[in-house]
Amino acid sequence: MWCIPPKQNADFVAHMEDVLEVYSRPYDKNRPVVCMDEKPFQLLDEGLEPIPMSKGNHVKKYDCEYVRKGSCSIFMFTEPLGQWREAHALPRRTSEDWAHQIKWLVDEKYSNVEKIVLVMDNLNTHSISSLYKTYSPEEAFRISQKLEIHYTPKHGSWLDIAEIELSSLTIQALLGERIPSIDSLNERLSAWSLNRNSSQKGVDWQFTTSNARTKLKHLYPIIKF
Repeated sequence: MWCIPPKQNADFVAHMEDVLEVYSRPYDKNRPVVCMDEKPFQLLDEGLEPIPMSKGNHVKKYDCEYVRKGSCSIFMFTEPLGQWREAHALPRRTSEDWAHQIKWLVDEKYSNVEKIVLVMDNLNTHSISSLYKTYSPEEAFRISQKLEIHYTPKHGSWLDIAEIELSSLTIQALLGERIPSIDSLNERLSAWSLNRNSSQKGVDWQFTTSNARTKLKHLYPIIKF
């Protein structure tokens, strides 16, 4: 949710300032800052065969009829200062799915780094306990030791840069499209990620703790000395 509490909220402020401190850090290839998020996606197929709008025009005309093909979840990972992002579609969004994605992040994407600084929202599956539900204690502990986790505030997912990437993905590759299967969706996600990475798209995050203490002053508890 892209929300700001209407009144003083120490918990929101604490998590917000923690995340903003992470975003203020200089680039460190041995401790990359990675943001993750996920979103549900409805798979749809055509009820009727699409036809070209005019001769030689590749834009297709879609009928209002469609066939539901189930739903899935899109997992997004991005390293803003590394100008890299990658999205995967999975059939579910369970603790085990999150754990498998984190293992991929640790063992394949960043196998040679000292620590992954991971920013994400506090969804109940986004927890070290999910690793222990999925892997042996030794393996879960090994993976967890590569992570430095920072959670965005409750209802403050606008502080997660992965939300920006999911928004870009939706607008650039998914909006108004009917995609019937996870395989075809993953092909689209892969093509989008490759194109965006090759064009060196980054995120220029400018909202700082100083800005927060001024513009969101109403969120901070009033301390009487």
